[in-house]
Amino acid sequence: MSTPPKRERLFLSPPHMSGAELPLIEEAFRSNYIAPVGPMLEAFEAAFAARTGHRHVLALASGTAAVHLGLRALGAGPGDEVWFSTLTFIGGVAPASQLGATPVFLDVDPQTWTMDTGLLEEALDAAAREGRLPRAVVPTDVFGQSCDLDAIDALCRRHGVGLLVDSAEAMGTLYKGRHAGAGALAAYSFNGNKIITTSGGGMLCADDGAPIERARKWSTQARDPAPHYEHSELGYNYRMSNIVAAIGRGQLAVLDQRVAQRRAIFQAYKAGLGDLPGIAFMPEAPYGRCSRWLTVILIDPLAFGANREDVRLALEAENIEARPVWKPMHRQPVFAGARSVGGAVSEALFDKGLCLPSGSQMVRADLDRVIGIVRRTCSL
Repeated sequence: MSTPPKRERLFLSPPHMSGAELPLIEEAFRSNYIAPVGPMLEAFEAAFAARTGHRHVLALASGTAAVHLGLRALGAGPGDEVWFSTLTFIGGVAPASQLGATPVFLDVDPQTWTMDTGLLEEALDAAAREGRLPRAVVPTDVFGQSCDLDAIDALCRRHGVGLLVDSAEAMGTLYKGRHAGAGALAAYSFNGNKIITTSGGGMLCADDGAPIERARKWSTQARDPAPHYEHSELGYNYRMSNIVAAIGRGQLAVLDQRVAQRRAIFQAYKAGLGDLPGIAFMPEAPYGRCSRWLTVILIDPLAFGANREDVRLALEAENIEARPVWKPMHRQPVFAGARSVGGAVSEALFDKGLCLPSGSQMVRADLDRVIGIVRRTCSL
Protein backbone atom coordinates (compact mmCIF):
# COMPACT_ATOMS: atom_id res chain seq x y z
CA MET A 1 0.00 0.00 0.00
CA SER A 2 1.41 3.37 -0.96
CA THR A 3 2.03 6.04 1.65
CA PRO A 4 -0.45 8.91 1.34
CA PRO A 5 1.19 12.18 0.32
CA LYS A 6 1.90 14.73 3.00
CA ARG A 7 -0.48 17.64 3.27
CA GLU A 8 0.75 21.01 2.06
CA ARG A 9 3.29 22.50 4.43
CA LEU A 10 1.98 25.13 6.79
CA PHE A 11 4.76 27.61 7.49
CA LEU A 12 5.27 29.65 10.63
CA SER A 13 5.03 33.11 9.04
CA PRO A 14 5.34 33.13 5.24
CA PRO A 15 5.23 36.27 3.08
CA HIS A 16 1.77 37.56 2.23
CA MET A 17 1.67 39.70 -0.88
CA SER A 18 -1.09 42.28 -1.32
CA GLY A 19 -1.17 42.33 -5.13
CA ALA A 20 -0.07 45.95 -5.23
CA GLU A 21 3.63 45.07 -5.24
CA LEU A 22 3.98 43.84 -8.83
CA PRO A 23 2.74 47.05 -10.55
CA LEU A 24 5.17 49.04 -8.40
CA ILE A 25 8.03 46.69 -9.30
CA GLU A 26 7.11 47.04 -12.97
CA GLU A 27 7.08 50.82 -12.58
CA ALA A 28 10.58 50.66 -11.12
CA PHE A 29 11.72 48.52 -14.05
CA ARG A 30 10.23 50.89 -16.58
CA SER A 31 12.06 53.80 -14.94
CA ASN A 32 15.33 51.80 -15.19
CA TYR A 33 16.20 52.67 -11.59
CA ILE A 34 17.60 49.22 -10.91
CA ALA A 35 20.53 50.64 -8.95
CA PRO A 36 20.40 50.89 -5.15
CA VAL A 37 18.70 54.29 -5.06
CA GLY A 38 15.79 55.80 -6.95
CA PRO A 39 12.26 57.17 -6.73
CA MET A 40 10.78 54.02 -5.17
CA LEU A 41 13.29 54.11 -2.36
CA GLU A 42 12.56 57.75 -1.65
CA ALA A 43 8.80 57.12 -1.75
CA PHE A 44 9.08 54.10 0.57
CA GLU A 45 11.09 56.08 3.10
CA ALA A 46 8.58 58.93 2.99
CA ALA A 47 5.63 56.55 3.42
CA PHE A 48 7.36 54.74 6.27
CA ALA A 49 8.07 57.99 8.09
CA ALA A 50 4.45 59.08 7.68
CA ARG A 51 3.14 55.71 8.90
CA THR A 52 5.37 55.38 11.98
CA GLY A 53 5.80 59.01 12.99
CA HIS A 54 9.60 59.00 12.71
CA ARG A 55 11.01 62.25 11.36
CA HIS A 56 14.12 60.73 9.76
CA VAL A 57 14.40 57.26 8.20
CA LEU A 58 16.98 55.28 6.25
CA ALA A 59 16.09 52.16 4.25
CA LEU A 60 18.77 49.46 4.44
CA ALA A 61 19.53 45.94 3.28
CA SER A 62 18.47 44.30 6.56
CA GLY A 63 17.36 44.91 10.11
CA THR A 64 20.78 43.74 11.27
CA ALA A 65 22.39 46.46 9.14
CA ALA A 66 20.09 48.98 10.85
CA VAL A 67 21.22 47.80 14.30
CA HIS A 68 24.85 47.88 13.17
CA LEU A 69 24.67 51.45 11.91
CA GLY A 70 22.60 52.54 14.89
CA LEU A 71 25.17 51.22 17.34
CA ARG A 72 27.99 52.79 15.37
CA ALA A 73 26.13 56.11 15.44
CA LEU A 74 25.96 55.79 19.23
CA GLY A 75 29.73 55.30 19.31
CA ALA A 76 29.81 51.63 20.36
CA GLY A 77 33.23 50.07 19.97
CA PRO A 78 36.11 48.34 21.75
CA GLY A 79 36.03 48.80 25.51
CA ASP A 80 32.28 49.50 25.58
CA GLU A 81 29.44 47.40 26.90
CA VAL A 82 26.09 47.24 25.11
CA TRP A 83 23.16 45.87 27.11
CA PHE A 84 20.51 43.75 25.39
CA SER A 85 17.32 41.90 26.19
CA THR A 86 18.44 38.29 26.43
CA LEU A 87 15.17 37.07 24.86
CA THR A 88 15.91 38.11 21.29
CA PHE A 89 17.31 37.04 17.92
CA ILE A 90 21.06 37.10 17.36
CA GLY A 91 20.77 39.48 14.40
CA GLY A 92 20.06 42.30 16.82
CA VAL A 93 23.04 41.44 19.04
CA ALA A 94 25.89 40.36 16.75
CA PRO A 95 26.63 43.89 15.47
CA ALA A 96 27.82 44.94 18.94
CA SER A 97 30.46 42.21 18.95
CA GLN A 98 31.35 42.98 15.34
CA LEU A 99 32.02 46.58 16.39
CA GLY A 100 34.29 45.32 19.17
CA ALA A 101 31.87 46.04 22.04
CA THR A 102 30.95 43.56 24.77
CA PRO A 103 27.32 42.40 24.99
CA VAL A 104 25.63 42.09 28.39
CA PHE A 105 22.23 40.42 28.67
CA LEU A 106 19.26 41.43 30.83
CA ASP A 107 16.25 39.30 31.66
CA VAL A 108 12.69 40.14 30.69
CA ASP A 109 9.52 40.97 32.58
CA PRO A 110 7.18 37.93 32.79
CA GLN A 111 4.19 40.21 32.15
CA THR A 112 5.51 41.63 28.86
CA TRP A 113 8.41 39.37 27.79
CA THR A 114 10.40 42.54 27.09
CA MET A 115 13.34 44.04 28.99
CA ASP A 116 12.66 44.17 32.73
CA THR A 117 12.78 47.87 33.58
CA GLY A 118 13.31 47.15 37.28
CA LEU A 119 16.38 45.07 36.51
CA LEU A 120 17.61 47.73 34.11
CA GLU A 121 17.25 50.46 36.72
CA GLU A 122 19.13 48.44 39.34
CA ALA A 123 21.87 47.51 36.87
CA LEU A 124 22.32 51.09 35.60
CA ASP A 125 22.45 52.49 39.13
CA ALA A 126 25.07 49.90 40.09
CA ALA A 127 27.08 50.55 36.93
CA ALA A 128 27.00 54.30 37.61
CA ARG A 129 28.37 53.77 41.11
CA GLU A 130 31.15 51.60 39.69
CA GLY A 131 31.92 53.98 36.80
CA ARG A 132 31.21 51.42 34.07
CA LEU A 133 28.00 52.55 32.39
CA PRO A 134 27.21 50.91 29.03
CA ARG A 135 27.54 52.77 25.77
CA ALA A 136 23.99 51.78 24.81
CA VAL A 137 20.92 49.81 25.85
CA VAL A 138 19.07 47.77 23.20
CA PRO A 139 15.64 46.49 24.30
CA THR A 140 13.74 44.19 21.95
CA ASP A 141 10.10 44.57 20.94
CA VAL A 142 9.56 40.83 21.00
CA PHE A 143 6.98 38.88 18.93
CA GLY A 144 5.16 42.13 18.13
CA GLN A 145 5.09 43.46 21.70
CA SER A 146 6.65 46.83 22.50
CA CYS A 147 9.04 47.28 25.37
CA ASP A 148 8.13 49.91 27.98
CA LEU A 149 9.87 52.53 25.88
CA ASP A 150 9.20 55.64 27.98
CA ALA A 151 10.47 53.99 31.16
CA ILE A 152 13.62 52.69 29.45
CA ASP A 153 14.24 56.02 27.73
CA ALA A 154 13.95 57.86 31.05
CA LEU A 155 16.49 55.54 32.68
CA CYS A 156 18.93 55.91 29.79
CA ARG A 157 18.60 59.70 29.81
CA ARG A 158 19.17 59.79 33.57
CA HIS A 159 22.52 58.10 33.12
CA GLY A 160 23.51 59.57 29.75
CA VAL A 161 23.38 56.16 28.04
CA GLY A 162 22.43 55.71 24.39
CA LEU A 163 19.22 53.91 23.45
CA LEU A 164 18.53 51.87 20.32
CA VAL A 165 15.21 50.04 20.16
CA ASP A 166 15.24 46.72 18.31
CA SER A 167 11.79 46.96 16.74
CA ALA A 168 12.54 44.33 14.10
CA GLU A 169 9.47 42.31 15.12
CA ALA A 170 7.14 45.23 15.81
CA MET A 171 5.78 46.75 12.60
CA GLY A 172 2.20 47.76 13.34
CA THR A 173 2.67 47.49 17.11
CA LEU A 174 1.43 50.35 19.25
CA TYR A 175 2.94 51.80 22.42
CA LYS A 176 0.74 54.27 24.32
CA GLY A 177 -1.06 55.04 21.06
CA ARG A 178 2.02 55.66 18.95
CA HIS A 179 3.97 53.27 16.76
CA ALA A 180 6.48 51.04 18.54
CA GLY A 181 9.92 52.65 18.58
CA ALA A 182 8.59 56.07 17.59
CA GLY A 183 10.50 58.94 19.14
CA ALA A 184 13.67 56.90 19.66
CA LEU A 185 16.53 55.62 17.56
CA ALA A 186 14.97 52.39 16.31
CA ALA A 187 15.68 49.55 13.89
CA TYR A 188 13.03 47.61 11.94
CA SER A 189 13.16 44.47 9.80
CA PHE A 190 11.37 43.49 6.59
CA ASN A 191 12.72 39.93 6.49
CA GLY A 192 10.64 37.35 4.67
CA ASN A 193 8.91 36.13 7.84
CA LYS A 194 7.90 39.55 9.18
CA ILE A 195 4.36 40.94 9.25
CA ILE A 196 5.26 42.96 6.14
CA THR A 197 8.27 42.07 4.02
CA THR A 198 10.45 43.38 1.22
CA SER A 199 12.02 39.89 0.95
CA GLY A 200 14.93 41.31 2.91
CA GLY A 201 15.51 44.79 4.23
CA GLY A 202 15.37 47.07 7.23
CA MET A 203 14.97 50.64 8.36
CA LEU A 204 16.89 52.83 10.79
CA CYS A 205 14.81 55.69 12.18
CA ALA A 206 15.11 58.61 14.57
CA ASP A 207 13.65 61.99 15.40
CA ASP A 208 17.19 63.40 15.41
CA GLY A 209 18.51 63.65 11.86
CA ALA A 210 22.21 63.60 12.80
CA PRO A 211 22.62 59.84 13.42
CA ILE A 212 20.57 59.04 10.33
CA GLU A 213 22.73 61.23 8.11
CA ARG A 214 25.90 59.64 9.47
CA ALA A 215 24.40 56.21 8.89
CA ARG A 216 23.32 57.23 5.38
CA LYS A 217 26.92 58.02 4.50
CA TRP A 218 28.24 54.79 6.04
CA SER A 219 25.60 52.75 4.20
CA THR A 220 27.03 53.75 0.81
CA GLN A 221 30.70 52.98 1.47
CA ALA A 222 31.18 56.27 3.37
CA ARG A 223 31.84 58.20 0.19
CA ASP A 224 32.88 61.81 0.76
CA PRO A 225 31.39 64.60 -1.39
CA ALA A 226 33.71 64.80 -4.40
CA PRO A 227 33.46 64.21 -8.17
CA HIS A 228 35.71 61.18 -7.72
CA TYR A 229 35.58 58.42 -5.12
CA GLU A 230 37.00 59.87 -1.91
CA HIS A 231 36.88 58.10 1.44
CA SER A 232 38.02 59.44 4.82
CA GLU A 233 36.43 56.58 6.80
CA LEU A 234 35.22 53.04 6.15
CA GLY A 235 31.62 52.24 5.38
CA TYR A 236 29.43 49.41 4.14
CA ASN A 237 27.28 48.41 1.18
CA TYR A 238 24.05 48.49 3.21
CA ARG A 239 21.56 50.56 1.18
CA MET A 240 18.20 49.07 0.23
CA SER A 241 17.63 48.73 -3.51
CA ASN A 242 15.01 50.65 -5.45
CA ILE A 243 13.39 47.38 -6.57
CA VAL A 244 13.08 46.05 -3.02
CA ALA A 245 11.60 49.38 -1.93
CA ALA A 246 8.82 48.93 -4.50
CA ILE A 247 7.79 45.75 -2.70
CA GLY A 248 7.89 47.65 0.57
CA ARG A 249 5.48 50.29 -0.69
CA GLY A 250 2.93 47.65 -1.62
CA GLN A 251 3.32 45.92 1.73
CA LEU A 252 3.18 49.04 3.86
CA ALA A 253 -0.19 49.93 2.37
CA VAL A 254 -1.78 46.80 3.92
CA LEU A 255 -0.03 46.89 7.30
CA ASP A 256 -3.19 47.67 9.27
CA GLN A 257 -4.99 44.80 7.54
CA ARG A 258 -2.15 42.41 8.33
CA VAL A 259 -2.16 43.39 12.00
CA ALA A 260 -5.91 42.82 12.19
CA GLN A 261 -5.49 39.39 10.59
CA ARG A 262 -2.71 38.37 12.98
CA ARG A 263 -4.69 39.50 15.99
CA ALA A 264 -7.70 37.54 14.73
CA ILE A 265 -5.51 34.45 14.39
CA PHE A 266 -4.39 34.90 18.00
CA GLN A 267 -8.01 35.10 19.14
CA ALA A 268 -8.86 31.93 17.20
CA TYR A 269 -6.03 30.05 18.86
CA LYS A 270 -7.05 31.37 22.27
CA ALA A 271 -10.62 30.23 21.71
CA GLY A 272 -9.49 26.82 20.44
CA LEU A 273 -6.78 26.07 23.00
CA GLY A 274 -7.44 28.29 25.99
CA ASP A 275 -9.47 25.67 27.84
CA LEU A 276 -6.66 23.09 27.81
CA PRO A 277 -4.82 22.45 31.09
CA GLY A 278 -1.29 23.80 31.14
CA ILE A 279 -1.72 26.16 28.17
CA ALA A 280 -1.08 29.91 28.55
CA PHE A 281 -0.63 32.64 25.95
CA MET A 282 1.88 35.47 25.66
CA PRO A 283 0.32 38.36 27.60
CA GLU A 284 -0.41 41.74 26.08
CA ALA A 285 1.27 44.65 27.85
CA PRO A 286 -1.25 47.10 29.36
CA TYR A 287 0.52 50.06 27.74
CA GLY A 288 0.13 49.02 24.12
CA ARG A 289 -1.33 46.89 21.35
CA CYS A 290 0.66 43.82 20.38
CA SER A 291 0.59 43.11 16.66
CA ARG A 292 0.64 39.38 17.44
CA TRP A 293 3.24 38.92 14.72
CA LEU A 294 3.45 35.40 16.11
CA THR A 295 1.01 33.65 18.42
CA VAL A 296 3.06 32.13 21.24
CA ILE A 297 1.85 29.60 23.81
CA LEU A 298 3.44 28.34 27.00
CA ILE A 299 3.07 24.64 27.77
CA ASP A 300 3.32 23.38 31.35
CA PRO A 301 4.23 19.71 30.81
CA LEU A 302 2.96 18.59 34.20
CA ALA A 303 -0.50 20.05 33.61
CA PHE A 304 -0.65 19.40 29.85
CA GLY A 305 0.80 15.91 29.81
CA ALA A 306 3.34 16.70 27.08
CA ASN A 307 6.11 19.24 26.73
CA ARG A 308 6.82 21.94 24.20
CA GLU A 309 8.99 19.67 22.09
CA ASP A 310 6.37 16.91 22.03
CA VAL A 311 3.88 19.38 20.58
CA ARG A 312 6.37 20.78 18.07
CA LEU A 313 7.23 17.30 16.81
CA ALA A 314 3.55 16.35 16.58
CA LEU A 315 2.97 19.39 14.39
CA GLU A 316 6.07 18.67 12.30
CA ALA A 317 4.87 15.11 11.71
CA GLU A 318 1.86 16.68 10.00
CA ASN A 319 4.06 19.04 7.94
CA ILE A 320 3.35 22.07 10.12
CA GLU A 321 6.15 24.42 11.11
CA ALA A 322 6.27 25.59 14.74
CA ARG A 323 9.28 26.98 16.55
CA PRO A 324 10.50 27.30 20.13
CA VAL A 325 10.64 30.76 21.67
CA TRP A 326 14.02 32.49 21.18
CA LYS A 327 16.76 30.73 23.04
CA PRO A 328 18.15 33.38 25.42
CA MET A 329 21.36 34.97 24.22
CA HIS A 330 23.14 34.28 27.51
CA ARG A 331 22.65 30.55 26.84
CA GLN A 332 24.03 30.70 23.29
CA PRO A 333 27.45 29.02 22.85
CA VAL A 334 28.80 32.00 20.92
CA PHE A 335 28.23 34.18 24.01
CA ALA A 336 29.52 31.71 26.57
CA GLY A 337 30.95 33.64 29.50
CA ALA A 338 29.01 36.83 28.73
CA ARG A 339 27.66 38.67 31.75
CA SER A 340 23.92 38.41 32.33
CA VAL A 341 21.56 40.08 34.77
CA GLY A 342 18.89 37.58 35.78
CA GLY A 343 17.82 35.09 33.15
CA ALA A 344 15.42 32.69 34.82
CA VAL A 345 12.34 34.23 33.22
CA SER A 346 13.76 34.01 29.70
CA GLU A 347 14.97 30.47 30.31
CA ALA A 348 11.51 29.38 31.43
CA LEU A 349 9.93 31.01 28.38
CA PHE A 350 12.36 29.15 26.12
CA ASP A 351 11.75 25.84 27.85
CA LYS A 352 7.96 26.12 27.66
CA GLY A 353 7.28 28.50 24.77
CA LEU A 354 6.16 27.51 21.29
CA CYS A 355 5.44 29.82 18.35
CA LEU A 356 2.47 28.57 16.35
CA PRO A 357 1.86 29.15 12.62
CA SER A 358 0.63 32.76 12.38
CA GLY A 359 0.73 33.73 8.70
CA SER A 360 -1.88 36.36 7.94
CA GLN A 361 -3.24 34.37 4.99
CA MET A 362 -4.23 31.41 7.20
CA VAL A 363 -7.83 30.27 6.78
CA ARG A 364 -10.13 28.57 9.27
CA ALA A 365 -9.15 25.11 8.03
CA ASP A 366 -5.47 25.86 8.69
CA LEU A 367 -6.24 27.00 12.22
CA ASP A 368 -8.42 23.97 12.90
CA ARG A 369 -5.63 21.72 11.64
CA VAL A 370 -3.14 23.18 14.15
CA ILE A 371 -5.64 23.35 17.01
CA GLY A 372 -6.69 19.75 16.48
CA ILE A 373 -3.13 18.44 16.64
CA VAL A 374 -2.30 20.42 19.78
CA ARG A 375 -5.49 19.19 21.45
CA ARG A 376 -4.73 15.58 20.54
CA THR A 377 -1.23 15.93 22.01
CA CYS A 378 -2.69 16.83 25.39
CA SER A 379 -2.79 13.61 27.40
CA LEU A 380 -4.57 14.91 30.50
